[in-house]
Amino acid sequence: MALIDSAVYLGGRRAEGGRDPARIVTEARAQGGMAWISLSRTDADELQTLADVLGLHPLAVRDCLKGHQRSKLERYDDMTFVVLQPARYFDDRETVECSEVDLFVGPDYVVTVDSDDQIDDEVVRRNLDAHPQILAKGPYAVLWGMVEHVLTGYGPVLSGLENDIDEIEDQLFSNDENVSRRIFKLQREVIDLQHATAPLPDMLERVQDIVAGSTKPGAAPAFHDVEDTARHLMDRVDAFKHTLESALGVHATLVEQANSEAMRRMTEFSITQNDQVKKVSSWAAILFAPTLVGTIYGMNFQYMPELSWPWGYPMALTLMVATSVTLYFLFKRRGWL
Repeated sequence: MALIDSAVYLGGRRAEGGRDPARIVTEARAQGGMAWISLSRTDADELQTLADVLGLHPLAVRDCLKGHQRSKLERYDDMTFVVLQPARYFDDRETVECSEVDLFVGPDYVVTVDSDDQIDDEVVRRNLDAHPQILAKGPYAVLWGMVEHVLTGYGPVLSGLENDIDEIEDQLFSNDENVSRRIFKLQREVIDLQHATAPLPDMLERVQDIVAGSTKPGAAPAFHDVEDTARHLMDRVDAFKHTLESALGVHATLVEQANSEAMRRMTEFSITQNDQVKKVSSWAAILFAPTLVGTIYGMNFQYMPELSWPWGYPMALTLMVATSVTLYFLFKRRGWL
């Protein structure tokens, strides 16, 4: 576990820091101040040592060590365990990457544990150090600052997703075969972001209840402001999800229309081909009669009585013509010619 920083705060101002976390806690309690300890990449033994000093709940410590938690808030006696999921958006890959920040908030301490350095704890600390009137409100002021920082970080993520969704709306009608794959991929990223953001409004509402029950008046900044921001953010993420679902439905409709048009053209071609086959078959049937008669009477047979008749060949010719004409008008009436 890497120690990022540890300090004692008295009246909202940094008094001393940079020492062993256990000593910082002891000094903060001795002076009636607040201990703020920032850690990165948890180690079981070191975190357990700090948990023994602060009296952290075992279940909260287990969840912190386990990692891969979704945004949540758990209350254990006088300690609040909070999990936040900061996010980054990589536009080149169109992926949302969520990390994890765990906070242990007690009456006189706050411990932040960053899983992968995605949150710049020093930025949050500098911002709050510049406003001692906020830090003077106690450990929940640090939670407020961390939540506000995480919510601000969601802004570029939402902008990146919104730009890609706008591109998809234009891509839908360009007959791009890859648009469905892109929609599915963005849907998965939006769902991941939804898992990180959806619990936030209820979490912040619970924090307000906890703060309202505190013995110290004004024990934290106004959480209703960040709660409104979280609800607005959640609504935008929900809108992204519905837009992608609608885009997928429109794409399916367009594909179905294209398939129907292809089937219509194939049907028309098949009908045209059948008509041609009927015409060829009809002419073959018409030509078959004279071919048959001519073949029979054109052979050199000696024993065919009609060959000696005066009207034998004219009758054969008449039969041939009559058969052909009859077949022609029959096929013509049926529309085959």
